[in-house]
Amino acid sequence: MLTAKTSVGDKVAGLDSGADDYLTKPFAFEELLARIRAVLRKKDTQPATTLRADDLVLDLLSHKVTRKGEAIDLTTKEFSLLEYLMRNAGTVVTRTMISEHVWDINFDTDTNVIDVYVNYVRNKVDLGFKKKLIHTVRGRGYILKG
Repeated sequence: MLTAKTSVGDKVAGLDSGADDYLTKPFAFEELLARIRAVLRKKDTQPATTLRADDLVLDLLSHKVTRKGEAIDLTTKEFSLLEYLMRNAGTVVTRTMISEHVWDINFDTDTNVIDVYVNYVRNKVDLGFKKKLIHTVRGRGYILKG
């Protein structure tokens, strides 16, 4: 946090509200850079190996997917599609976005292959569960809500 507020109460409030550090104005640029380096050293630099949305878990290393602890068997393409949806959870992804990130550059956009695969994944992920995670946004694309 970079601020002009210098009282101890302000510093405590800033740190308690989630700031990793608190620097008051005026400041030396070298000190700011040193504080940034210190915060970055503390951060876990290992990328997440699992993605989670509600009770759905996708393990990027083992390529296993579970929902409420039950294994879900996916093909490689279905896994890639679900991974893309989970990485963009809460955001509408269009068919074009999916084709660019899940299929190769030679993908024929005049087919309904994406819709078919979304349906495959939806049936495997949502079938038999009360809460549905994969939703169609008519005229726009798809969204995974976790």
